[in-house]
Amino acid sequence: MIQDFPDDERPRERLLSFGASHLSNNELLAILLRTGTKEESVLQLANRILHKYDGLHLMNQATVEELTSIKGIGMAKAIQIIAALEIGRRVANLHVTDRYVVRSPEDGANYVMEEMRHLSQEHFVCLFLNTKNQVLLKKTIFIGSLNSSIVHPRDIFREALRRSAASIICIHNHPSGSPEPSKEDIEVTKRLKECGILMGIDILDHIIIGDRKFVSLREKGYV
Repeated sequence: MIQDFPDDERPRERLLSFGASHLSNNELLAILLRTGTKEESVLQLANRILHKYDGLHLMNQATVEELTSIKGIGMAKAIQIIAALEIGRRVANLHVTDRYVVRSPEDGANYVMEEMRHLSQEHFVCLFLNTKNQVLLKKTIFIGSLNSSIVHPRDIFREALRRSAASIICIHNHPSGSPEPSKEDIEVTKRLKECGILMGIDILDHIIIGDRKFVSLREKGYV
């Protein structure tokens, strides 16, 4: 049984230690199945299923009826396998959609203007860009009045590293409707720019959104 295996040979523990890409097909299927039978471990059951289908290629066409005909595979396990195979197919068929490209402060402001200009609280948002200035992710970092003690560079750059972003555009709104920068806005911008230099991730701009108006702190010379 799987509980008799050393910890470093159990599929779940190996996935946690080394990542899913280091596991064999047999181990990944065993994690999906979760349990074996009284006669065989889940790894043995997984191996028998893969042997029946000569690996993953033929298994990709398996049906619920075929799977439940295998000893040790009930309806629940069969459905789990079919669902996992379908997820794999959908991921494989994903196409990267055309991403929004930010070429100017106007592009950045237009991307969020209608969403942000009517907000009753300040929202600090970051656009994470790739090397082609395409938007990989738009994420709200925090909600509330902007000051340097609240804006933590680690929250921003942690997300940038996760997304392998090449650069960042910071954006926040002024509920008053006036986009003129405050002293705090300028201080936060300078602090983030300095952190970006250390991290090797450029802060391209800090855009302040008003009511159909915006100010680019890059154009103001603060970035």
